[in-house]
Amino acid sequence: MKHGFSLVELSIVLVILGLLTGGILTGQSLIRAAEMRSVATEVQRYQTAVRSFQDKYFAIPGDMANATSFWGTMSNCGVASPSGSGTQTCNGNGDGQITEASASARTGENFGMWQQMANAGLIEGSYTGISGTGGTNDAEINENVPASKLSNSGWYMHYYSTVGNAYDYAFNYGNHFVFGVDEANSATSAAAMTTEEAWNIDTKLDDGLPASGKIIARFWNNACATPVSGAASNSNYNAKYHLTNTGAQCSFRIRNMF
Repeated sequence: MKHGFSLVELSIVLVILGLLTGGILTGQSLIRAAEMRSVATEVQRYQTAVRSFQDKYFAIPGDMANATSFWGTMSNCGVASPSGSGTQTCNGNGDGQITEASASARTGENFGMWQQMANAGLIEGSYTGISGTGGTNDAEINENVPASKLSNSGWYMHYYSTVGNAYDYAFNYGNHFVFGVDEANSATSAAAMTTEEAWNIDTKLDDGLPASGKIIARFWNNACATPVSGAASNSNYNAKYHLTNTGAQCSFRIRNMF
């Protein structure tokens, strides 16, 4: 005679499968929550690192005009084919603005910043100080900018000097940390978080609004936020996070840090 599973045995198997599935989903949620908490920690860590650098060297990392006196000079600073070993770096111009390299160069202050903070022992890692081959703002995570604990995401620095585009407004200029997924041949500014995750970080560290305060959601006038009725898309400064949106919709920048 051929015997199949009894209803009791099948029930036990289904219960076990349900417990395994629930455990996996719960574990994934816990991992994601831990990653999001780490992003808030990273914000504070890099703020502290910059201020500590200023206290020690009387300059902003990357913008430091005498950095090579401390760590040696990279070959071909300011031209298309720079190279260096160890801590060798390039000087900034000391104007207080963390700017990108010119079109013909790959040693902008935006990458020298991370290299020099690592040289000073203020952040973990080792960074080249050189942009990727895709352009003057080509971030390469773990090579010229630090990675985040949040999967596929990293940090960047940019000086915003103009207003009127989709994520700038009149008092929103200065040196900004930029956080998000690495865009091809560009900065770490692609969407990395759901709107609820971005709102959570913004609420913990700032005002909980995507277009005001220090934390600015990069896509605050689009999928990341609910537009204000009747307002122009680049003037929705009272917008709120679009919490019903799912999937990765937001990245952010933290303005006027120093």
